[in-house]
Amino acid sequence: MNRIALSLTVAALGFGMPVVPLHADQARTFVSAAAGDDGGGTNVDCLRLSPCKTFAQAAAHTLANGEITVLDPGGYGAVTITQNISIVNDGVGEAGILVSGGVTGVHVNAAGAAVTLRGLTIKGIGFGGGNGIVVDAASALNVENCTIRNLDGLGNGIVFQPTAIQPTTATAHLTVTNSTITDNSFAGIKVAPTGAAVVSAVINGAGLHGNGLLGLQVLGAGTGKARVEMTDSTVSNNGHMSAGGGGVFVQSTATQTNLLLVRTVIASNQGTGVQADGGATTVLISESTVKSNSIGLSATAGSVINTYGENLVFDNVSSPGPLTPILKQ
Repeated sequence: MNRIALSLTVAALGFGMPVVPLHADQARTFVSAAAGDDGGGTNVDCLRLSPCKTFAQAAAHTLANGEITVLDPGGYGAVTITQNISIVNDGVGEAGILVSGGVTGVHVNAAGAAVTLRGLTIKGIGFGGGNGIVVDAASALNVENCTIRNLDGLGNGIVFQPTAIQPTTATAHLTVTNSTITDNSFAGIKVAPTGAAVVSAVINGAGLHGNGLLGLQVLGAGTGKARVEMTDSTVSNNGHMSAGGGGVFVQSTATQTNLLLVRTVIASNQGTGVQADGGATTVLISESTVKSNSIGLSATAGSVINTYGENLVFDNVSSPGPLTPILKQ
């Protein structure tokens, strides 16, 4: 500590004022592509007037339950989140993360934490691919107004696969709202709980387009549960890079796995529009459209696709699908 800083500290103590340590972590941090500094200058606290340059540096200086605020458009780099924080861009322009070399754009490994990502663009640029967002541990992930695209190699848009849930009886929850996930090599969104994990997901206002394997993939394994609801969304032109791909695929032989589709369009997928597989799988379709897919609907191995009878299923190349009528309650 230099002489001036020491004098200020002594004076503060003399007047009974709290002393803020240099480079303290903050409840709210800021990033700026234009003016940010990750340590080349004299301050790496990520304050409003001295912002950091990357999400990773800001996350290192953000307190639990805090927030990282984007000040201007630019590229902010990949980040690993290990505690309850939010990254927020409320309309200043594109806040981007470029992904290559097998890297994950946002990796969430924070048991018991609720993480929010708003207004981000995550884009693959080749050189070995990677994933957009991967959750290995969390109580909740909220994705709002985001775009995830062009992830190649083994790239998925969002992979929600929590195994560490605190407390152990709790449900890990994924929410995706008003987001577009397109042109990734594998799945747009993959929900894949393992072990005894109990997982729920709500996808609202999403566009899942042009993904090489599937738009939405729900895989149940172990002894847990997976409950997914998709409303007011569109799943189109998926499955073009893989035989057996398509729009929506739900599979489970042990875990209780349920999918509800409401006011959702499943169209022009080059495999099956909606496929249920495995005796523990139930799909319910309400007020939705399944059209112009290679196969409309498919239910195999004891699974079931229920309907209230108010869907539009037409113009599929084959198989209008095994729909089981049920009564509205």
